[in-house]
Amino acid sequence: MPLLNTATLLTDAVDRGTGLAAVNLVNLESAEAITEAANRTGLPIVLQISQNCVQYHGGRLRPLAAAAAALAESSSANIALHLDHAEDPILAHEAIALGFGSVMYDGAALPYDDNVRTTREVIAHAHDRGVIVEAELGEIGGKDGAHAPGVRTDPGEAASFVADTGVDALAVAVGSSHAMTSRDAALDMGLIARLRSAVPVPLVLHGSSGVSDAGIRAAVRAGITKVNVATHLNGFFTRGVRDALSEDDALVDMRKYLGPGREAMTAGTMHLLRVLSLAPTPSEPSSRDSGMMVRSAPAS
Repeated sequence: MPLLNTATLLTDAVDRGTGLAAVNLVNLESAEAITEAANRTGLPIVLQISQNCVQYHGGRLRPLAAAAAALAESSSANIALHLDHAEDPILAHEAIALGFGSVMYDGAALPYDDNVRTTREVIAHAHDRGVIVEAELGEIGGKDGAHAPGVRTDPGEAASFVADTGVDALAVAVGSSHAMTSRDAALDMGLIARLRSAVPVPLVLHGSSGVSDAGIRAAVRAGITKVNVATHLNGFFTRGVRDALSEDDALVDMRKYLGPGREAMTAGTMHLLRVLSLAPTPSEPSSRDSGMMVRSAPAS
């Protein structure tokens, strides 16, 4: 299937009242695991490349983007490509030029007025080229150690930020924390509901690795749409590699330990996709009347 614009997947998730998984790749094997999970389940997914990942690969986005796009285009699933946590507007511009369906410009460390100004500049550039933009207000707990995990996004400020910038999706701080390896984060479901009422665009949950399956489902029901996951699924990959190496001290063929890591990550991603599909029970409606809008991708 050709790459889809992320707006298409967001719109579908909002209409269905389900979550949309957004999973970060680190290398080719993890990209293969993510796309294979979408193939096997038939569920949509957003394939993400972060600024940190680009830096790990020597600052080269193009090879990563080419590999991810090739995998998506050979897939039977609906897949979009997203740039995650770009603090550099130039990197966001490069991703847009390479065909990404969305970018996240992260100006959360800036003073509010500077965040608004730079986010608006990125959005203007993106919208002129048919790409949507996610932004962040109220840093997610634990991000680069910048602040305490207790930080929360204020609904009134969030509504003003969306109105002032024209952003298409908003990442909010509601109790999760990046890079958690335990799944015991306590999300503020009441705050999510208030944000959902205050903000007319899809909400994004970062730091979802620290949230249990039940917590993720509850967050989606409360008003989260896009759910970003990295550390939790990286753990599946790492454990698969570790198990393979522990079974054979003489193993040197990378394919024989990266392959099990890839398969383990595929299984973990399949489970995440099913969690986010929110198969309804008779007591749980399959959609919500949220008054939310998803801006269509601007005409390029």
